[in-house]
Amino acid sequence: MTVRHTRRAFLSAATMMAAALAATACGSPQDTASGGGDSAAPVKVGLVYSQSGALASYGKQYIEGFKAGLDYATKGTGKVGDRKIELTEVDDAGDPAKAVSAAKDLIGKGTKIIAGSTASGVALQVAPIAAQNKVLFISGPAATDALTGANRYTFRSGRQSYQDVVTAKSFIGDPAGKKVVVFAQDGAFGDANEAAVKAVIGGAGASVSSVRAPASATEFTPFASQIKAAKPDLLFVAWAGTTAPAMWQTLDQQGVLSSTTVVTGLDIRASWPTFGAAGSKISFLSHYFDGASDTEASKAAKAKIPGGTIDLFHPDGFAAAQMVVRAVQEGGDDVEKMVKALEGWTFDGVKGSMTIRAGDHALLQPMYQAKLSGSGTAFTAAAQKSLTGDETAPPVTQMKG
Repeated sequence: MTVRHTRRAFLSAATMMAAALAATACGSPQDTASGGGDSAAPVKVGLVYSQSGALASYGKQYIEGFKAGLDYATKGTGKVGDRKIELTEVDDAGDPAKAVSAAKDLIGKGTKIIAGSTASGVALQVAPIAAQNKVLFISGPAATDALTGANRYTFRSGRQSYQDVVTAKSFIGDPAGKKVVVFAQDGAFGDANEAAVKAVIGGAGASVSSVRAPASATEFTPFASQIKAAKPDLLFVAWAGTTAPAMWQTLDQQGVLSSTTVVTGLDIRASWPTFGAAGSKISFLSHYFDGASDTEASKAAKAKIPGGTIDLFHPDGFAAAQMVVRAVQEGGDDVEKMVKALEGWTFDGVKGSMTIRAGDHALLQPMYQAKLSGSGTAFTAAAQKSLTGDETAPPVTQMKG
């Protein structure tokens, strides 16, 4: 995955305190919701996500996962007790202003649960709206760490960037005394990745430096030479855009991939050909790929998702639906009860055991080390190691509102 994927590649965070998980058993979704309200009225759920725009492919996976998860959590009925889960889908096109407008409109029509947010910038604008209006907000693939602890009405169904970086750290064991180089483009995206590596891996004792390239660069040999001269124990690559194939080819041809451990994030399957011949020589941190887990939820997802292949963000939608059903089952129409029902809840998702940390709503979950084999469009991924939610858990954040 390249940098941009590092929300995909690098940005991810992690896991949780076993203590906060009181494995509050999730009762059958078929039981009548206990939170009050009209027992026959539909439950309105607004899904605001990217149906178009730069992250439309992410949004497509999210909604497919959500519908598969809703089927699983309600045992095929689409209901909690006698109440139908009524979905309204709105395209925010990755635009925070459109997302805020859509959320306000849905809330004005009586919707008490908003889910979605493919993009981090969108999620950070919708979260305050949820707090102001006291409605439940379950963000989706948006990986920004800032969403954790944003307010007590905001939750997330995907991973956060910190979890990605902790997974990258796992490739070098004890970081103390190790040398890490970040290779990234100049700009905000590169800045964020470099800062995260310094905070997480540097904070654990590694020496972190960087090699930065202009976003317009097309010749990468000079940068490959700088990287080789640094002799890092770990090279973390955060890259996005159409120059990625040329960049990876150059690192391979210049011997960088054979001289050190090179780690980047594994993006959606459609991006895998980007790595070319270099793909099998890279170590990947991964949020999810088809076959990474063998859970009941993953089997159910494969049976319902078009094409039968689970991709990067299907688990986020699936988990969101499980969280919606839990909230309605325990809270009915009472948002405060919904919040309490989700805090500290442990459940089995596509990835395995997931826990919503009560103190800041971080979603503790497994993360993966992965390798690609094959080539081009025939790449397949395999898990080299699974990290538990506790191993990838982000630092506890003080709830802001």
